[in-house]
Amino acid sequence: MPSKDIKFIAADMDGTLLDHNSQLPEDFYSVYQQLEQRDIIFAAASGRQYYSLMETFAPINDRMMFIAENGTMVMHQGEELYRCEIDKPSIEAIIKQARAIEGTNIVLCGTQSAYIETQDPQALEEFAKYYHRCQYVDDLLAVDDDFIKVAICHFDGTEERVFPSFDSAFGQSHQVVVSAKIWLDVMNAEASKGAAIEHLQNTLGFSHEQTMSFGDYLNDLEMLKASYHSYAMDNAHPKVKQIARFSAPSHRDAGVMTVIKRELLD
Repeated sequence: MPSKDIKFIAADMDGTLLDHNSQLPEDFYSVYQQLEQRDIIFAAASGRQYYSLMETFAPINDRMMFIAENGTMVMHQGEELYRCEIDKPSIEAIIKQARAIEGTNIVLCGTQSAYIETQDPQALEEFAKYYHRCQYVDDLLAVDDDFIKVAICHFDGTEERVFPSFDSAFGQSHQVVVSAKIWLDVMNAEASKGAAIEHLQNTLGFSHEQTMSFGDYLNDLEMLKASYHSYAMDNAHPKVKQIARFSAPSHRDAGVMTVIKRELLD
């Protein structure tokens, strides 16, 4: 039997666990069941909304752990284990900054729903991939909810078009992270997938050395740092490959499943 003492596995979704068609690996549910039998927790750790993740993993969503919205919310079996909010004055400043950049599409992420004020068809199609609960409103600044993230979509690329001004304005006070080629997230300064995992390590009693994680993009860096068994996908951003201790095959080749089966199940 494999000798690694792993108690917790976290996998990013897009570009990591999901294939190029945004589908789960064919053997995912079989592998998940084997991990359960070994008392290994598997968590989907994503920038996606909790309600979107619930839909993706519908057959087992009452058993799974979800590290949603880039680590700002952790849910397990319907119970909230962790939340990291943004105060309302910061929300107002972030929205106004985003509105000032031509071509931005804003998603205000609350605990009850996501909120948008655009009806652009291209943006709506993109939002639907990640936000299962999404409400149109006339003014994002008038929404009443508890907020955990502001996500900004720019189809010309957020690393070039959005990140420089947001890092300058909010980089010292908030977590500003490019989460995909066309997405950028602004969160509480303490929020990240890594912070969520460290909270779980402290509360559930597993260690850094008992943690395995898989990622491909810049919003995965803290998660990989929080895990001794850190894997960068073959398709990962160069900075992710620099941080991770190990490498996994591409998401197109079901790299997460390949490593788990090789290291823990064979």
